[in-house]
Amino acid sequence: MSPQAVIWTVIGIYIIFMVAIALFNHKSSKNLAEFTVGGRNAGAWLSALSYGTAYFSAVMFIGYAGSTGWQYGIWGVLPGIGNAIFGSLLAWLVLAKRTRDVTRRLHIKSMPQFFDARFKSRAMRLFSCIVIFVFLMPYSASVYKGLTSVCSVLLNVDPTICMIIIAAASAVLVIIGGYLATLKADFVQGIIMMFGVVALIVAVVISPKVGGLTEGLKNITQATKELNLTTMDHISLWATVLMTSFGTWGLPQMIHKYYGIRDNREVKRGTVISTVFALLVAGGGYFIGSFSHLFFTQQQVTDMGGQDYIVPNMLLQSDLSNILLGVVLVLLISASVSTLSSITLTACSSLTMDIFPEKIKKNKENKIKATKYTKLFCLIFVLLSYIIANTNTPILDMMSYSWGIISGSFLAPYLVSLYWKRINRAGGWAGIIGGFAIAMVPALSKIIMLCAGSPANPTGIMGVFNKLAGFGPLFACIAMIVSLILVFVVSIIAEKSGSKNAEPNEFFYTGSVETVK
Repeated sequence: MSPQAVIWTVIGIYIIFMVAIALFNHKSSKNLAEFTVGGRNAGAWLSALSYGTAYFSAVMFIGYAGSTGWQYGIWGVLPGIGNAIFGSLLAWLVLAKRTRDVTRRLHIKSMPQFFDARFKSRAMRLFSCIVIFVFLMPYSASVYKGLTSVCSVLLNVDPTICMIIIAAASAVLVIIGGYLATLKADFVQGIIMMFGVVALIVAVVISPKVGGLTEGLKNITQATKELNLTTMDHISLWATVLMTSFGTWGLPQMIHKYYGIRDNREVKRGTVISTVFALLVAGGGYFIGSFSHLFFTQQQVTDMGGQDYIVPNMLLQSDLSNILLGVVLVLLISASVSTLSSITLTACSSLTMDIFPEKIKKNKENKIKATKYTKLFCLIFVLLSYIIANTNTPILDMMSYSWGIISGSFLAPYLVSLYWKRINRAGGWAGIIGGFAIAMVPALSKIIMLCAGSPANPTGIMGVFNKLAGFGPLFACIAMIVSLILVFVVSIIAEKSGSKNAEPNEFFYTGSVETVK
């Protein structure tokens, strides 16, 4: 059998298996509650691996691992370590139990519903819903772009065909199967990812370009010294570490994984599983990317199409066997499809539940219609993401804009609401708007550059916009910090001034909704 036939056979088996999972769970996604939270009965393994596979996709393996490895050498492993410690371990310890408790008591199914329940603000619910739907699209698009760079290099497949196949696979999984299907698929995909990453690390380390672990570390350490990293480089590196780690604390598709956990015992087990998974997958992915300078020169990176193509070409030069190459591609497809399904389900179910909540409540027929509308929105979301993926924007930039804007807006009011009863509507709005405005700066700069035709050597004001467009992670971190400060300061000021927007909400912390909405 030819190499291409072997690879396509492995990928074909994976796709058939995912479709089977979707079809098997079709009956469990008839109403909106089952479609979005799956009965709130998920165990530790399902929840933790679903969290991990939603966290890491081709964006991490291809976009971030390649770019950080190329820019920072061996220091490029730091985001992977940070993702495990801050983005998984600490996130689960701080957020999982309390989020599970409040969403279960109040029957909350989305982040906009969380804000409405805490701040009693319909406007905040609508605003957050729109922000989530619109700004999860660039993240979704970055996943498509990451997979496209892999398939175009390793399979010599037209990028358009690749994007269409991945879009179709993720759409089928979500639209037919719903939340339970994505959980079960994520479990399988998580196992694939763990074994695939181990195989990938071994293949890259023993490749002729690296020459084994000891020799490879010695050479990449020397190459890192030759990069002569500046203070600004180190600031940018740590901005990437913090954004990709703490950014998950405010992402609705990540927080959503806590809603369906069965009990607190499963939360504790899930914390351990999630951390180990992140350390292996993220740590391994960034570790692979850190060896990029042993494979290519700057001119070669430019000729191949930029930093988005570093890791695919590393794999091509690592002399992987056909079977292992197929496994690696399934690893990347698995990571990406699971992320895409989580993003799509979160964005579109929120749009239905939070824009038309009163109509959904009226009768059973409306609830069934709402599920159908959600599936239609999923299809539209996938299509729009595909269109955005075809713009001339690097993977890292698209992801940083999405994570920065959403986490910059929502992390502070969400986190503080779990622990501090004195946070009020005024403080919540201040945190959301302040974080949103700051995180939008790089994204708006990129839009201006695209409208101007993306000049090759921009000068003057266009040069400023070009620089700002590349500071997505830094502005994301600033947005999260400023938003956190605003939440506390404005809440206290509003409380002391006797503002009507400073009313307490004890029910959020102690009450319980007996009838499911």
